[in-house]
Amino acid sequence: MTKKILITLIILMALAFNLSATPIEFDDEDLVPTSGSLRGASRFLAQHSRGLVKCNKNPRLCRAKGSPGPDCCKKKCVNVKTDKQNCGLCGKKCKHQEICCNGKCVNLMTDKRNCGGCNNRCKRANSCMSGMCSYA
Repeated sequence: MTKKILITLIILMALAFNLSATPIEFDDEDLVPTSGSLRGASRFLAQHSRGLVKCNKNPRLCRAKGSPGPDCCKKKCVNVKTDKQNCGLCGKKCKHQEICCNGKCVNLMTDKRNCGGCNNRCKRANSCMSGMCSYA
């Protein structure tokens, strides 16, 4: 009886080892973001699942949980409301001293509506200097 159990265990272990060593092929165009633990995943899968999301064939990938953003620009998922390289629309780059706030390039050091941070408005009589609201 123990011989049968031992042989069954050896066969199951060989089968598990064989299945874990089988290469998995990925199409680089359809990588999906992963989130959470890779515990239990093979080493090969762990190495290939951390790629950038390429959405040119399926833009819905950008709306998946864990995606960098809901918009697809040049095969990458981005958020055009916050991405400095695609601010407001694909390919619209903000200048060096600017960041993207709600899809508009702004200078946090001088913009009254975004003084020191996005949506940080200065009061009516104040101006924005060096990223801080001050009396004019």
